[in-house]
Amino acid sequence: MSSKTGEPASATVLVVDDDPTLRRLVSYSLTQEGYRVITAADGQEGLRTMFETRPDLLVLDVGMPNMDGWTMCQRVREISNVPIIMLTASSETEYVVKGLELGADDYITKPFEMRELLARVRANLRRAATQPTRVKEKVIYSDDWLTVNLEEHRVLVQGEAVRLTPTEFNLLAQLVTAAPRVVSYRDLLEQVWGWEYIDDIDYLRVYVWHLRRKLEPDPKEPVYVVNELGVGYRFEGKK
Repeated sequence: MSSKTGEPASATVLVVDDDPTLRRLVSYSLTQEGYRVITAADGQEGLRTMFETRPDLLVLDVGMPNMDGWTMCQRVREISNVPIIMLTASSETEYVVKGLELGADDYITKPFEMRELLARVRANLRRAATQPTRVKEKVIYSDDWLTVNLEEHRVLVQGEAVRLTPTEFNLLAQLVTAAPRVVSYRDLLEQVWGWEYIDDIDYLRVYVWHLRRKLEPDPKEPVYVVNELGVGYRFEGKK
């Protein structure tokens, strides 16, 4: 059963962090919002708890003893699509992208405000509870490098299938469907992630950079996902 916001009623959140003070603070805040909270002090305990309790969402720290957050994220993704929010100590793009490549859905850089975490938890639970919107029109782009078929949910680079996360595919679908029109930063953030993200342009830039790494012949000189400085992004076919 779902709540009126679209997230599971009484959703269970597993918080995995080796800092007991942070665990207590996050657990208290989530409990006050009506969530059922389970905690673990490291990746090994977290993985075991994950299998036993099957939570609706993970809040996962990166730097932990015994098994770090990267490894736990990778292990979880082998058997589950549960939303994962990574807590990272660095805002460096490559550091964040590593989590995305291992299957994380979201990230928050420490230190963070609790209201930001709560907003991200709500948004990720809502996205997980919402059925993907089916593409009503047949949108296909194809050239000698890239093929995008939104109806079949298929993306190829030089004839080889490219594995995109649901978020990456949704981002690409928004751009391809709107082409050649520019989609503003705020519209992309709201359409793909939710209204909680509409002012987080740096967040969008990280995902675009990651998507380019998978699709572009040269990610540093993009020819498909093009930035209109100060406005937004557009999808442009090769000339």
